[in-house]
Amino acid sequence: MSTTWSVDEHLEDILAAVRPLDPIELQLPDAQGCVLVEDVTVPVALPPFDNSSMDGYAVRVADVTGATEEFPAVLTVIGDVAAGDGGLPTVGPGQAARIMTGAPLPPGAEAVVPVEWTDGGTGGGAATAMRPAGRAPEGASGEVRVHRPAPARAHVRARGSDVQAGDLALEAGTVLGPAQIGLLAAIGRGTVRVRPRPRVVVLSTGSELVQPGEELGPGRIYDSNSFVLAAAARDAGAIAYRVGAVTDDAQTLRATIEDQLIRADLLVTTGGVSVGAYDVVKEALSSVGDGDGDGDGDGEEDGPAGGVDFRRLAMQPGKPQGFGSVGPEQTPLLALPGNPVSCYVSFELFVRPAIRALMGLPDLHRPRARAVLAAGGPLSSPAGKRQFLRGRYDAEAGTVTPVGGAGSHLIAALAHADALLDIPEDTTTVEPGTELDVVLIG
Repeated sequence: MSTTWSVDEHLEDILAAVRPLDPIELQLPDAQGCVLVEDVTVPVALPPFDNSSMDGYAVRVADVTGATEEFPAVLTVIGDVAAGDGGLPTVGPGQAARIMTGAPLPPGAEAVVPVEWTDGGTGGGAATAMRPAGRAPEGASGEVRVHRPAPARAHVRARGSDVQAGDLALEAGTVLGPAQIGLLAAIGRGTVRVRPRPRVVVLSTGSELVQPGEELGPGRIYDSNSFVLAAAARDAGAIAYRVGAVTDDAQTLRATIEDQLIRADLLVTTGGVSVGAYDVVKEALSSVGDGDGDGDGDGEEDGPAGGVDFRRLAMQPGKPQGFGSVGPEQTPLLALPGNPVSCYVSFELFVRPAIRALMGLPDLHRPRARAVLAAGGPLSSPAGKRQFLRGRYDAEAGTVTPVGGAGSHLIAALAHADALLDIPEDTTTVEPGTELDVVLIG
């Protein structure tokens, strides 16, 4: 392997070391966002019985044939059928049962006439609601006038019209969103076997960092990277824990990482991976393989064990990167640059695929598209480096327009970008009208 790694080589190294999390059984409320690891079949038909799709009256077809406003069909109301009722009245000739939406179709009934087609039991014209049961003689009796005919099965949801028993409800690999959780509940599943959402711990490093909401003193900047990374991790499907900024002290960083291992499936740091005198992440973790993490070779376990390799990538932004594992469980750790744009681009290229791999998903990457560079001055790109520029993608026009400059500290433009222009290593100039590969991040 050469001293300088390509983007693809670095990503391949990460994915080779990341394994999907072991499946667990979770209650439905806890399974949202998780990946199903088993096919789920339907144990009972949905709906499990014929039921009404309207508030109205359950009737026999023959009794309402030919009914009009002038000559309504007058039927005897024999009772009420509400959702959840078990004992159902039998509808005979000349009879009707008041029925509510979702209630089972009673024996003898062949259709449902909406209440708007009747007088609602009031003895008057067309109704908008039924007479309450308590107002009818003997609680639910009385008469109803039906002003329109109804064909067989009108306004009846047939048993099994949604899914039949034995049908495949959801297949393994499905990410459980609200609709999938609802289907599982509807077919009676209280628990489900899934790969859990990865727990991602995010740490920013730098004594200059101040948390938003605090006073910004001289030489200080607000910590934005940890917020960006935590939000991006959640967007990728993970549970994110954001740790407050760690000062430029290697021992403090090692202790913080060790404390966080108990709740981490993946650790992500930002800052301190270059060649400066205060690049604390590199100092703290590049020698953890000696057994104690302090690089003194005494072999005493006073820090996270494992090994983190720091490398240079042929990319811009995001040249300095680190990857390895720490702790007794060999928890993966990705060390990202501290410049905001470098940090975010690195997340999209390396951390997001790692999170998706932990979830056991086949689609690890953001979708891509081919787009034509919109009119304007030509773009320049450094020779031998794969450059990722922010842009706005117009799907209808098939074009992409650069947003902001190439500086890795220019975070404002990032908030207005929905794509990354992917310029190959061997390209130094991109003229307007040139077709490019773009990563869709919006």
